[in-house]
Amino acid sequence: MDAFFASVEQQTFPFLRGRPIGVCGDPDGRTVIAAASYEAKRKGVKTAMTLPEARKLCPEIILVSGNPAKYVDTSTRILAFYATITDLVEVFSIDEAFLDVTNSSHLFGGPEGVARRIKQFLKEQFGLTCSIGIAPNKLLAKLVGELNKPDGLTRVRRAEVPALMEKLDVQELCGIGPKTTAKLNALGIRTCAELGRHPERELVRIFGVVGAHLHRMGLGEDDAPVAAYFHEPPTKSMGHSFTLERDTRDPALIRQHLLQLSEQVGRRLRQDGYAGRTVSLVLRYSDFSTSIRQRSRRDFIDDGYHIYSAALRLFEELYKPPRLVRLLGVSISGLVRNLRQTGIFEEGRRTDLFQALDLLNNRHGEFSVSRAKLYKPAPGPRVISPAWRPKPRPGPNPDPRSDPNTSGSESREERT
Repeated sequence: MDAFFASVEQQTFPFLRGRPIGVCGDPDGRTVIAAASYEAKRKGVKTAMTLPEARKLCPEIILVSGNPAKYVDTSTRILAFYATITDLVEVFSIDEAFLDVTNSSHLFGGPEGVARRIKQFLKEQFGLTCSIGIAPNKLLAKLVGELNKPDGLTRVRRAEVPALMEKLDVQELCGIGPKTTAKLNALGIRTCAELGRHPERELVRIFGVVGAHLHRMGLGEDDAPVAAYFHEPPTKSMGHSFTLERDTRDPALIRQHLLQLSEQVGRRLRQDGYAGRTVSLVLRYSDFSTSIRQRSRRDFIDDGYHIYSAALRLFEELYKPPRLVRLLGVSISGLVRNLRQTGIFEEGRRTDLFQALDLLNNRHGEFSVSRAKLYKPAPGPRVISPAWRPKPRPGPNPDPRSDPNTSGSESREERT
């Protein structure tokens, strides 16, 4: 999707169309740009940029508080349409997906026909545009899909791949970030083709097993299949982070935020039937220096207060007074599912209490009922988690145009 969050807001509010906007958390608080419209992008505004930086580059920018439920609902409806074209749909993020149309494109006039059908649907139903890349594999499809944004449609055939790789810088490949790019540049590797020609043995010596993967990427090779949306990938961790409204060293305020984050993590664990044993803490200071520490327990937990106790101990070990804290993050990994069925969590009253609390908060809103220490919880950021995935929809090939129940209520909203 093209500038997804921002484009959705511009369609919702016509007076925003054609104007530079930035979708963020609280426009009056300390947050970052979650999405910028193309009018703002042309002025240099980028995702994850702080609000002061965005205003400096684009003084006329209009800041819009994000509405995650709206983006989830729109994304779910779009994904449901994809499922009418092929059942091989992999959700890459809330605004990106891979479709394997090998066995169905002939029904729609070939791959380009599929692309035009998708574009027409998005324009008619939502007033939105997208950029589509068509290629022999996922790596190249994503690569060429980024070349002609916005509203692009680009196809590369197998015979055209070598010439394409000669022209593109290595950082254009998905998965190669600034640090890897710098290392490759130091080896004299600047284009994708140069990466493909570089001796694989030397890449493995420098990058380990990743070196072989980098070599194949340089050749434009990718054998990863499209993982259909109904095959839910295993969840490895769950977490939340929060940028404080003001840098602080106030122990009480820090403890409150840690408890709130831990309760959010615990609620998500219980919602999906998980428990974990490794608690991690992210601590970022006012100068943006960041420390991370984790510790594993013997038992598995899904109780926010137990997570908080572990996170608080990690904070006490990490924190270097009198430095000011800017951001806190709590996560839990080493997850297992459905432990309660084995009797490990048979703590009658405790289980019933959490079920009742979760039911009330699901019905009336997060933290409608909470521990006394969180009677006035700090507001969480209104940002969609990168790990968001839609819940599989029942029945084959749902069609959003005929399904009255297609709505974001079947998706889960997450914060990060």
